[in-house]
Amino acid sequence: MKKILLIVIDGLGDEPIPQLKNKTPLEKAETPNLDFLAKKGILGLVLPYFEKGKLPTSEDTHLALFGFDPKISNPGRGVLEVLGIGMEILPGDVCLRGNFTTVDEKMKILDRRAGRIENTEPLIEAISNIKIEGVKFLIKKAFSHRIGIVMRGEKLSSEISDGDPKIIGVQPLKIKALDKSKKAKFTAKVLNEFLKRAHFILKNHPLNKKRKLPANYILVRGAGKLKKFLAFSKKYKLKSCCIAGGTLYKGIGKYLGMDLIQAEGANGLQNTNLKGKILAAKKALKKYNFIFCHIKAADNLAEDGNFLGKEEFIEKIDKNIKPLLGLKNTLIAITADHSTCSELKRHCVEPIPILIYGTPPTLLPPASRAPGKNGVQKFSEKACQKGKFGKIKQINLMEKILKYAK
Repeated sequence: MKKILLIVIDGLGDEPIPQLKNKTPLEKAETPNLDFLAKKGILGLVLPYFEKGKLPTSEDTHLALFGFDPKISNPGRGVLEVLGIGMEILPGDVCLRGNFTTVDEKMKILDRRAGRIENTEPLIEAISNIKIEGVKFLIKKAFSHRIGIVMRGEKLSSEISDGDPKIIGVQPLKIKALDKSKKAKFTAKVLNEFLKRAHFILKNHPLNKKRKLPANYILVRGAGKLKKFLAFSKKYKLKSCCIAGGTLYKGIGKYLGMDLIQAEGANGLQNTNLKGKILAAKKALKKYNFIFCHIKAADNLAEDGNFLGKEEFIEKIDKNIKPLLGLKNTLIAITADHSTCSELKRHCVEPIPILIYGTPPTLLPPASRAPGKNGVQKFSEKACQKGKFGKIKQINLMEKILKYAK
């Protein structure tokens, strides 16, 4: 069986953009190395997992990508973020993901990410270890504007609503109990009080006095309690590892029981050390037979509406994957967790491009068996629409990759 290198370029897919002559950032980007893999491999589309009436979430789509049903296996975004940060989770703890946010005097949200603030340590120190009615709030930096929050105390419930409306120009949502239990009502009450106190501290903090977009509020979402860890390696009989900069993706890897490998300078941001991450993945192939390598920033750039930045970042990824072109006995799969539409500035339900390289010719459709004879000139959404791999539901993808690797 071949070793498997799964590269997830977060938010890779997009919709055509008028300013790019109706091309997507991936289609517009100069990607000679990805194109080489596409010409020699097989292309297709992945249909992202999402609940009816909602948009794909990063946690659900990743769990589906690895063949786990999110309805059963998702412990909540907060748990995965907290795991990725390396915070301890005790029985009864409620975990949340938080964003430092900018609100005005009327409590209307001006920027959900406070200008993607990075220097948050002084702010975290100022609001850490607040205790309300016996509940202690433990906070730790994730990356950029993100934080992990652990509520620790008696009689807490994760059945509470989010505070993030996911749009600007409105007030943060009040946290509410999602069931009629006393625990849920108490948890919502205590969390609302914490957010109120934290806002007062943050708006008066010296660091925020200097900022055009002060990080003066926390938007929280994804409340959850830790479930039993999933055993990816046992499920697939693979020795696996995770290489990621973003804390959520480290948390997903940890939750799945993967070993975490830290590449120096890998931070989940636009300036992440792509070279180091790719070389770490290549080195890991000596010890592991499944490597999950996550690359984040294309998603962030699209959420900011920066389609030119997304195009440039895809080109940067392409330059750095060159060391992978000569790998032997390795199946390389390059895809995304979901598409992110730059004009909409959010995740979208567009099918996700996928490229698989190193597939045994006997498993390919007859028209695809001769390398370089697929008529593909470029790795793009359009090429993937016509790819011989076809369309596949995300939750079935891992099974297909394993079949190709055998």
